[in-house]
Amino acid sequence: MTATDGPLEGRVAFITGAARGQGRAHATRLAREGADIIAIDVCAPVSDSITYPLGTSEELAETVRAVEATGRKVLAREVDIRDLAALQQVVADGVEQFGRLDILVANAGVLSWGRLFEMSEEQWNTVIDINLNGTWKTIRAAVPAMIEAGNGGSIILVSSSAGLKATPGNGHYAASKHGITSLTNSLALEVGEFGIRVNSIHPYSIDTPMVEKEAMMELFGKFPSFIHSFKPFPYRAVSQQGASTLQDFMTAEEVSDVVAWLAGDGSLTISGSQINVDRGTMNY
Repeated sequence: MTATDGPLEGRVAFITGAARGQGRAHATRLAREGADIIAIDVCAPVSDSITYPLGTSEELAETVRAVEATGRKVLAREVDIRDLAALQQVVADGVEQFGRLDILVANAGVLSWGRLFEMSEEQWNTVIDINLNGTWKTIRAAVPAMIEAGNGGSIILVSSSAGLKATPGNGHYAASKHGITSLTNSLALEVGEFGIRVNSIHPYSIDTPMVEKEAMMELFGKFPSFIHSFKPFPYRAVSQQGASTLQDFMTAEEVSDVVAWLAGDGSLTISGSQINVDRGTMNY
């Protein structure tokens, strides 16, 4: 396919956790909007405490094919966001190849389930180290390159509804995602003078392997009171064709609609904001 001009034509986006799920959806959507893509994923197990399979090399390769099918260029690499030196290297390589960096989507993260006073130290440390420390390391690697490019830009940090309102059974995840909310607000103040905007998005119940529906149901079976903190969607999403698209979980592509808006010029007045992507769930 030959690339056609889009609202992000000439820009470059760096996306973490890009092998599948939200990361692949964001990479493909931004490519369709005209951006070239730097895509990374760990593509390996990170801890015995994370019980669902993570993205694979084959899945990252599929993301590459999806981006290339839009006519855009992509640099993909297997990188652990806990490795600052590796992050800095892939950013440097991406800037060398594409000439600039304009957009960061810090999407990579993990989730596990358990009560705070019962989980292991490894379970706590893994979630905090990847979700919070890894997001900071991603920022540390990318922001200097964005400033050096001198084109302004947009940073989208993927938090969660749990980053605004904690839920039982995943307190370590909520702590990490609340931390991302604070990173967003502080960073927005620090980089505004360079024309860089920073916002966090807060999805609720996205249909990806990370959710582990069976583990959730097991937790609710053990602790029935917890289910009251996990609300159903209050309204139905309707497609342009008028067909109901109500699902138990939202799709990654629905989140990508918001990511694309925040990445582009249509949201130039938005920075330091928390954007709920939840069909109104946080309002009741």
